[in-house]
Amino acid sequence: MTSYFRHYQAFHAIIETGTVTGAAELLGVSQPAISNLLAQLERRTRLKLFERNRGRLLPTPEAMVLYDEIDTVMRGLVHVNQAVVDLQNQKAGQLQVATNHAMAFGFMPGEIARFAAGKPNLTVAFQSQYSAKIQEWVMAGLFEIGICELPLRHDGLEAKPFSFEILCALPEHSPLARHEMLTPSLLDDQSFIVMGADHMVTRRVREAFHNEGATLRIRCQTDLFRNALNLVKQGLGVTLVDPFTVATDPQQGYVLRRFVPRILLDIIIVTARGRPISAIGAQFLEQVSASMSTLAVPGEESPER
Repeated sequence: MTSYFRHYQAFHAIIETGTVTGAAELLGVSQPAISNLLAQLERRTRLKLFERNRGRLLPTPEAMVLYDEIDTVMRGLVHVNQAVVDLQNQKAGQLQVATNHAMAFGFMPGEIARFAAGKPNLTVAFQSQYSAKIQEWVMAGLFEIGICELPLRHDGLEAKPFSFEILCALPEHSPLARHEMLTPSLLDDQSFIVMGADHMVTRRVREAFHNEGATLRIRCQTDLFRNALNLVKQGLGVTLVDPFTVATDPQQGYVLRRFVPRILLDIIIVTARGRPISAIGAQFLEQVSASMSTLAVPGEESPER
């Protein structure tokens, strides 16, 4: 195919334009060069490709069969060239991102939609999963970018940390809503909805209650902040919830208050160490990092990093 490419290109241009002159103008070469390429092609293929009639070239049936095959290749090359331009302009490629569940319901779809605007050829691989699995996926190369909770479990990952303040959610008619801020002492022996026993927020809440000598009465355990918030709406107790869940919730059926001492949720953006990130991935990483920074607590150092 390589040694015949210029011949096929000249042949295709002649049929497309109808004349040697038109083909020469289309390809930016001289008319003798086009005529020479056509003659070589007919000689090599031992096919008569055109009839000459009053200065015009009329393709033979054999020529049209060959044209159909070459046209497919030429149109494919046009798509390849456009793909190169799109990649250069960062309008094509594949965005591969996995995120924790808290950010998957509204925050991350919004970020992806904003990033995809003006990139009609961009494809997206987006999945939500628990943090440990996300890190495994990034290590294995299944996803280029992962957003998950600490701790970092693999030395082969680069991590960019963020910390977010957790808020306290109460049923909307709770008497505790009269307080501007809530403390373990004010929530002593109240029905509490928590994440799993090993979750960092649950551990930090338990420590805060212990330090004040208050009783943390756990009524419900769940695996998602959104589930905990929905249980609050049903009046089952109070919970601590992340800002991403709150930002994408109608905020009906409950009220929010700050919790003191401040409880932080530590989240990291992970990429594979030593594996180059794509231009698309780097551009999205910059966007989502900026968006997360607007919600994050500035200058916090995580004890679990």
